[in-house]
Amino acid sequence: MSATLGAIIKQLEPSWTIQIFETLSEPARESSNAWNNAGTGHSALCELNYTPQLEDGTIETAKAITINEQFQVSRQFWSFLVSEGLLPDPSAFINPVPHMSFVWGEDNVEYLRKRYEALKGHPLFNTMEFSDDPRVIHEWAPLLMPGRAKSQPIAATRVVQGTDVDFGALTRYLLDYLVAGGAAINTEERVTSLKRTREGLWKIRTRHEVGRAPEYYTARFVFVGAGGHALPLLQKSGIPEIKGFAGFPISGQFLRTDNPDIVARHDAKVYGKAAVGAPPMSVPHLDTRVVDGEKSLMFGPYAGFSPKFLKRGSWGDLFSTIRPHNLLPMIQVGLSNFDLVKYLVGELLAGRNKRLAALREYYPDADGDDWYLITAGQRVQVIKKDAEGKGVLQFGTEVIAAQDGSIAGLLGASPGASTAVPIMLQLLERCFPDRADAWQPKIKAMVPSYGKRLSDNKANTTRTLNRTAKALQLA
Repeated sequence: MSATLGAIIKQLEPSWTIQIFETLSEPARESSNAWNNAGTGHSALCELNYTPQLEDGTIETAKAITINEQFQVSRQFWSFLVSEGLLPDPSAFINPVPHMSFVWGEDNVEYLRKRYEALKGHPLFNTMEFSDDPRVIHEWAPLLMPGRAKSQPIAATRVVQGTDVDFGALTRYLLDYLVAGGAAINTEERVTSLKRTREGLWKIRTRHEVGRAPEYYTARFVFVGAGGHALPLLQKSGIPEIKGFAGFPISGQFLRTDNPDIVARHDAKVYGKAAVGAPPMSVPHLDTRVVDGEKSLMFGPYAGFSPKFLKRGSWGDLFSTIRPHNLLPMIQVGLSNFDLVKYLVGELLAGRNKRLAALREYYPDADGDDWYLITAGQRVQVIKKDAEGKGVLQFGTEVIAAQDGSIAGLLGASPGASTAVPIMLQLLERCFPDRADAWQPKIKAMVPSYGKRLSDNKANTTRTLNRTAKALQLA
């Protein structure tokens, strides 16, 4: 998010001075790291939690369409940077990988059929295929079928135009572009306080991780893009807009294999349905990943709980953010999300055999010796007050900004990085309303569909998808 915002600002206001602070020795080692996230390039092509079935049996598609629209905005911006020579060979961060949904059981098969019928006519989803034929599904994803009971009802959808994104690599390339344009990255430097001056500026105090020496900086605008640690930093700023917000951290793990014989037999991101009570970010998926030009497979995630807000965070992170104004919402969320608590306890108690059993629901012939466990990034879900003042757990992202627009930050997780560009464009509109009109021509040069829904014009949708696919070498 921070790298994306910096890249947009550098295009809009090249004379502005940008300073970036990173606690670790290098950037993109937390949630943006390739092995800390699914890298799906969330576009709602395969994630079933974005298309719930309503009580009357119909499929709600609005969220899926919105997320795909947002992802297309990101693709347009990346295409612009590649075309301008500001990002390297796009295969270094984005690669074509089909997106699939896969279910079993009569009710789930019927749900997936309805989902396909609801989406197939939309310009952003019109290349989706559906099949309940085991032979076709075996052709799409060979690992899914051998060893499965022939009597088991199954179904799958596939969109060949899906992608795998290495957001860690993309972040580093965006930062390289910023540094080449004069920005400064201060690594191993932790922000310890944010205070407003009488002149309306922000005084930032940092501490070097080596030597512990303090530094002081002054800024007219601050963006807090610190992943899970954004909440405590925004609390330190003292802005009233952060009151009532809290965070619920969820940790995760994946099984991974680099066995070339297995990897060669699976070229897809296969998403299923989440267990009852599971958070949306815990939807099982058998993923092809492309990192540093090498393919691997991941399966998971297996959710768990840790009070840390970052993978390399502190065990006291959760407790340090408890305030009188967010204590009641946190208690209300705990009391109203028993299914989630039950699910997390079950995941914490799960051993290797249970994890392998979950893998074999997707890959029945999986050999445990081929797979090893890796730890994913921390996700801090947003707890906030709803319209009635009751605490709710939100499984999305939330932009928090001061009324005067001088400081802003991002809380939450999924769909996260895939929608970074539209989220940061909205943030700029919110924080710099006096410059919005002057920026319009440049933004539209970077993102031609800016300000309107891409899918409102079918012909334009097709042209844009084809143009960005060509620029990003996806076709």
